[in-house]
Order: sequence, then C-alpha cells, then structure tokens
Amino acid sequence: MNAVAEALPRTFRSPDTRHMANALRMLAVDAVQQANSGHPGMPMGMAEIAVALWSRHLKHNPADPDWPDRDRFVLSNGHGSMLLYALLHLTGYDLPIEELQRFRQMGSKTPGHPEVGVTPGVETTTGPLGQGFANAVGMALAETLLAREFNRPGHEIVDHRTYVFVGDGCLMEGVTHEAASLAGTLRLDKLTVLYDDNGISIDGHVQGWFSDDTPQRFAAYGWHVIAPVDGHDVEAVSAALDEARSSDRPTLIRCKTTIGHGAPSMAGTHDVHGAPLGINEVEATRLALDWPHPPFEIPASIRERWNARNEGAAVQQDWKRRLDAYRRVYPEQAAEFERRTRGALPANWRDAAHALVRDADRARQTIATRKASQNAIEGLSRALPELLGGSADLTGSNLTRWKDAIDVTASPERGNYVRFGVREFGMSAMMNGVALHRGYLPFGGTFLTFSDYARNALRMAALMKTRTVFVFTHDSIGLGEDGPTHQPIEHAATLRLIPGLDVWRPCDTVETAQAWVSAVERDRPSCLLLSRQNLPFVPRDEAQIDGIERGGYVLADWPGAWERDARRVVLIATGSEVALALAAIEPLKREGILARVVSMPSTTVFDRQCHAWCERVLPEGVPRVAVEAGVTAYWRQYVGLHGGVVGIDRFGESAPAGELYAHFGVTTAAVIEQARRVAA
Repeated sequence: MNAVAEALPRTFRSPDTRHMANALRMLAVDAVQQANSGHPGMPMGMAEIAVALWSRHLKHNPADPDWPDRDRFVLSNGHGSMLLYALLHLTGYDLPIEELQRFRQMGSKTPGHPEVGVTPGVETTTGPLGQGFANAVGMALAETLLAREFNRPGHEIVDHRTYVFVGDGCLMEGVTHEAASLAGTLRLDKLTVLYDDNGISIDGHVQGWFSDDTPQRFAAYGWHVIAPVDGHDVEAVSAALDEARSSDRPTLIRCKTTIGHGAPSMAGTHDVHGAPLGINEVEATRLALDWPHPPFEIPASIRERWNARNEGAAVQQDWKRRLDAYRRVYPEQAAEFERRTRGALPANWRDAAHALVRDADRARQTIATRKASQNAIEGLSRALPELLGGSADLTGSNLTRWKDAIDVTASPERGNYVRFGVREFGMSAMMNGVALHRGYLPFGGTFLTFSDYARNALRMAALMKTRTVFVFTHDSIGLGEDGPTHQPIEHAATLRLIPGLDVWRPCDTVETAQAWVSAVERDRPSCLLLSRQNLPFVPRDEAQIDGIERGGYVLADWPGAWERDARRVVLIATGSEVALALAAIEPLKREGILARVVSMPSTTVFDRQCHAWCERVLPEGVPRVAVEAGVTAYWRQYVGLHGGVVGIDRFGESAPAGELYAHFGVTTAAVIEQARRVAA
C-alpha cells in the first residue's frame, strides 16, 4: 500500500468504501480531463459522503426515476455535476458510460451543470449556487404536506426524505439563509443537508470572506446540527445520517473534507476547484489512489457494489403493495394521490375553467385585477385541491389567500397557504422545488417591483419548465403614493425577455380569469402582473373571450362604415392602459381616423400564435401605437421604428395614481396624439 493510502482513515481503506469512492473520483477526473473543462475538486472531496448516502441510506429505484415515494437528492453545488453523473451511472440509471465520456458536449445527457429533464435521476437544475438548497426545502415541504393530506393510520404512502449536498458557496448565498430560516420554523424534519466544508472557493481559502459559525447559524434557525464529521470517513457520515433520521427538525451535517482529495499536489487548493487536473496530475492521482484502471473503466466487482437496481425495485415493489392496500380502503384518496403526483389536471377541469371565465364575464365587475385574481383563486380552489398558495409577507396586498385556505405551520395539521415572510427569492425558489416534487401547484405573491429579488428563480423556473405561478401585484405607477421604489417601470418588459416564461398583464376580471386558467394548463411558469387600482370591466362577445387565451386579440374593431381610403390605426394596450386606448376610439373617429384596439394581455403567448392569427390581429401596413405604463423600447418590435409608443422611460414619483398618469403623459390624449402622427 502506498504512503497516501496508508494515511487514509481505516474506514476509507476498507475494500468496499475505498474502491466505491475512488470509482466516483476517477470517473469525475477522467470526464473533466477529456472535456478539458469542469470541476473535479468537489467530486473528489465528497466521494465518501456520496458513498455513505447513496449506498446505505438513499431510497430510490434507478429503473423508475419518477417513483413518487423516492427520496429526493439535490446537488446544490451543481458545478460538481460529475459526482452526480457518476452516481447515476454506477447505481443503474439510464446513463451509459458513453454519456460520461461526452461530458459537457453538445447534445449529451451530461451537461456542465445538472439539468432536470435532460439526465435521468436529476431532480432539479442547479448551478446558480444556493437555489438547489431552496428547491430542496420546497421538496421537503411538499412531502410533509402530502403526508399530512394523504397518509392514514397504518397506511403511510408518503414517507420519503430530501437530501442536499451544499458547499461553502451555497451557504454564502442569501437565498439559503431565507430558505433555511423557514425550513427551521416549519420543522421540516425529513430534510437533511450535507455541508462540504472544505474551506475553498474559486478565489482561494474562504477565511477572508466567509468566517460564519455555520453550525451555530443553523442551530439558531432551529435546525438539528451534527458537527464536525470527518467527510472522508464513510462510517462517520453514515452514523450522522442515522442520527438525522431520528430528529424532529431539519438536519445540517457539517462534513470536513479536503477539496480534490487524492490529487497529490493539488488537493486542498483552489487550483483543483474548476479546471482539469492535467495529464501528469491525473496519472499521479491514479498512483496515489492505487487505481490502475484506464479512463472510464470500472471493474465489474466495483460496479456490482454500486448497482442499486435490485434493491430499488424491491423497495418500490413493497411501496406498491402498501399503495394497493391503501387503495382498497381509501379508493378516492388513492386516485387523487396518483393524479396529482402525475401532474394531471382533474377530469372536469375544462368545464371548471370555462365556468371560471364565463362567471367573471357575467359578473361584470369593475375591480382591481389583484381582486379579480383573488376571485379566480376562490374558484380554482374548488376545482384544484392541489393549489398551494402563499405570499412574501404581503397577503393582504397581494390578495393571494382564499376564504377556506389553511395556514401551513409546524403542527401536523393539513395546510395549503404558506406565510413565506419577507423572502421573495427564497419563496420563488422553494415554489420551484414544490412544483418539481409534484403533488401541488404552487403560487406566491409579492409586489412586481420586488420580482427583482426573485429574478434568478424566475429564470430557473423557465429553464426547468416548472408549473409555478408568480403573482405580482401593484404593477405600475397606479400603485400611487408609495413612490418610485415601489413603482415598476422596466419590470414587465424584462420579464417578457426570459425565454419560456409566460407573462400576463390583464385588463379586467375576464382576462385575469383566463390568465389563471392558462397558467394552470401550461407546463411552464407564469407571471401575473396585477393592478392595485380598480379597472373597468370590458364587455366582449364569445369570440373575443375565446381570443384571450391567444395572448392578443381584437377587443374593439374599426368603427363606422368601411372606407377604402380611410385612415386607420391599431392601438395595442395591456392592463390598466387598455381603458385609455378604448377611450381614444371616438375622438379619433371624429377626426377621420378609425382605430382598432388590440388587448395584448400576454405578448409571450401572442408571439407563439400562427402567422394567420397574428396577421388577423395586427394587419401589415396599418400604423400602430402601443400604450403601457412602462418602458417604451420593448414595444418597438410591435409598432416598428415609426410607430407610436406611450409609456414611461424614467422612474416614478410619490403621488396619487391619477396625478401620476397625467404627470407622465400616460393618457388618452397622448394616445390620440400618437395616433394622429402615425396615421397622417
């Protein structure tokens, strides 16, 4: 045995754990080296932690990555993705060695950071540090609530845990503080976080910028803390995981490790964090680890120790037997559980959705769209028991709580409304985790201007295609006296620029109801931008109501007799500004200008429509004017360089809403002036 091996802990030197850990190490080292890109340090440092969790504690079936009662594993420090890919490959997921050899290459199942939907067994997309941690809190929350809702004495069909790997970088990010605090308050006892405390980040040793007493911080959050644990001692890590299972609180296990463990000249330095070891160091590492095998070659004996397919199939089969027993006693609950964990909508959903929109039309209410949203939530709650709502400490302003909602607390009672506290980023990332877990359709509210706090979670939702609904109220200068800090100007436009994110800014109760229906039906995230001030109800015919779901439609067509040479203009508006466009029709008609009003509650949805629909709504050759109480540049793609835009290109002021609209020139008079100019 060489000198490096002699220095290793005795438990690490046991044949099973030593070879299993080194298989992970060398798959990571070889894949990063072949790609000439990647992060070998973390996989090398966390190999024994992975052996302890994945071979002794994790409940999963590689043959069925979507089994509802599997444990969830989240690699929050996603730059160490090769550790996860090695684990998935060795335990038996559909990830052949050829995919590991194509690490970070175009079209492979092994991208640089884990991506849900790309690699079998990956639970969430990670890379932006800390968000995986918050996603995991959302997953643990979903498990807890599903267990409270569906489990019965003697019939526990929901009983799984959520495990997270995190590094120093994750715990520096503020989103982990937000999520950890709420997890402690709610006592999410099936959440276990394994902290890779190696003291290294990209810039080097972290003492100069991260000197927190992390165990004490988590203890203050109400977590059970196990520290310190030798992260290179499989038995010690396994014992800590056993202890975590008996805790009635979430658990942080602080594992002291050496980054790049096994690399003779680079271990413990930041040089091993994010770059290949280099040919010479790779060979030296093979020698130090007593690993004589060529790149990507794993002996059959080691593969057999890792293979989890038989055990996973047996565990899942036992669960199926328990589910069958549950189904015999509680057939309706079993059917509901299975529907929701599949992510399917109820059989009567289309009827309920149709009724929701038509009821809003019949009611003809002039109210704020935030109130219209609350009305829609009331209706949805009767059709969708999977609704899980919440707000970032603005429940009374966002109007996200419905009459029969029950607050989620640490007590064992059922709940469906989460008081997230002032944690916009944490709320949004946790909601993504809830959606990924399945069983609930999460939505949460804050002011639109505070979407900036949550922005990267919105981007990740779009990237992952989660069915998450972000309710953003106080959508414009119409919120009034709170002033420019609270008045969104650029937010609607910038949210629309995120690929895969549907953004709705409805003008009244009917459009709001349809926005909710569309958000529920689509396998992608949605943002609802809602007004504080009352907006007038707009009468529509059936064809116009049907057109709302297309994102843009003709709300009022050119008035009067058709004249071939008549001057025409299309007025495009959203939200509260639709009323300004409608009010311009008659004054323009008196001047000989015929105006069509197009309501475009969702530009992102409209842009996906067929050419025929877009041409029907916005005919070529007819000048256009757009009006929205926000930045004007966004609308140039719809009106052209010579079209008109009425909007705001500066921050707001503190004053009543009516005064602000007049002060900033977002008025019917401004719309008329722009229409005159473009139609001349």
